[in-house]
Amino acid sequence: MPVILTIFSALYVLLRKAFDMFDRDKKGYVHTNMVSAILRTLGQTFEEKDLKELISEIDQDGSGELEFDEFVALAARFLVEEDSEAMQEELREAFRLYDKEGNGYINVSDLREILRALDDALTEDELDEMIAEIDTDGSGTVDFDAFLKFFAEFMEMMTGD
Repeated sequence: MPVILTIFSALYVLLRKAFDMFDRDKKGYVHTNMVSAILRTLGQTFEEKDLKELISEIDQDGSGELEFDEFVALAARFLVEEDSEAMQEELREAFRLYDKEGNGYINVSDLREILRALDDALTEDELDEMIAEIDTDGSGTVDFDAFLKFFAEFMEMMTGD
């Protein structure tokens, strides 16, 4: 399993366990009145007004319940802030594994492998389109900054931020 996929899988498992801890009745959601407790476990505290604003952003369907994807969006906001340096270092390590020559670049074929590992439902056209967005100069290579920017955008897409 590629390192990148391992990182995202571990994060998913961690978030699923945290969600299940708050979803004691196994209904597939947690009530928004639990958000304050959830945030405290993430080391965050909010004024009541700010908390209500955050809840309205996260609970997009206004159900008063956070489904798992909404929970992930909530947690990701703080995990990214708290662990951005650690995540960047993990991504740097993953990048180094694919940068076999150590020249600071990976080939788009390696990038294609990473993307396919992240989502095996991607079509060849979708992969080509994503690679074109990342390899903006068409060089056939991607440097670490472009790689990092891609994953930041990928995380935003996954969390809805």
